[in-house]
Amino acid sequence: MRARIFPGQGAQRKGMGDGVFGDFPELTAQADELLGYSITELCLEDPEGKLRQTRYAQPAIYFTNALLHLSEHGEPAGFDYFAGHSLGEYNALVAAGMLDLMDGLDLVRGRAEAMAGVTGGAMLAVIGLSRNQVESLLLSESVAAVYIANWNSDQQIVVAGDRSGIRAFGKEARKSGATKVAPLSVSGPFHTPLMNPARIEFDRALARCAFKPGDVPVVSSTTGELVDPVHLRNLLSTQISSPVQWVTTVRTLREFGVTRFSEVNGTTLTKLDREID
Repeated sequence: MRARIFPGQGAQRKGMGDGVFGDFPELTAQADELLGYSITELCLEDPEGKLRQTRYAQPAIYFTNALLHLSEHGEPAGFDYFAGHSLGEYNALVAAGMLDLMDGLDLVRGRAEAMAGVTGGAMLAVIGLSRNQVESLLLSESVAAVYIANWNSDQQIVVAGDRSGIRAFGKEARKSGATKVAPLSVSGPFHTPLMNPARIEFDRALARCAFKPGDVPVVSSTTGELVDPVHLRNLLSTQISSPVQWVTTVRTLREFGVTRFSEVNGTTLTKLDREID
């Protein structure tokens, strides 16, 4: 069985989608009108360095993911499951037929704006410590207001929270044997309870969106379970302030019989999947 997987924020890079925007002029024109700027210029040239900003990075990644998928597979046929890492889950829903592409872009724009509005936090990728070790460190008296944000693989966990807490956690992680501790270039403490203001703001956008049953099942990166379209609004709202369970997602797909993973827009998730037992 095959699963198509879509990356989320962090996959952005200048030049992404080169050669694909011209294949979908109508969709690209609609995206420009919806966003109020040229998505092609942003992705291919990024003249003002906006791809580093959440409010621009998320729509750019989502739209590029969508067009790259369409250019290779216009219909859901050929894949048994879809999944996406955080933001990439919106692409999975579109590919599965649960969400219209342009409705998804409108949602992603609102999501990005809401998430960009929460500042003052930080995120840190930790390599070489198990989840149990990270959880033990988070209980340390010297670490406060820090949470697991992404369980990306057996070798990579991302934590997020208050900046002072993140600095303290980084020191403790190095002392405990982490082989690498790397800050992420993001504006806030994504996928933690500190993002609840963004979740509440985004709820208004979700209330206006309609979801469909879909043609292919999607495994959620928040729950690691099959997505129920009836509960999608609550799931996508919760996603903003809940940790990404990518390890659980991949293990669920494997339990369903998936042996081949096909990623669009890079190899970020493919590399992580190799680190998941």
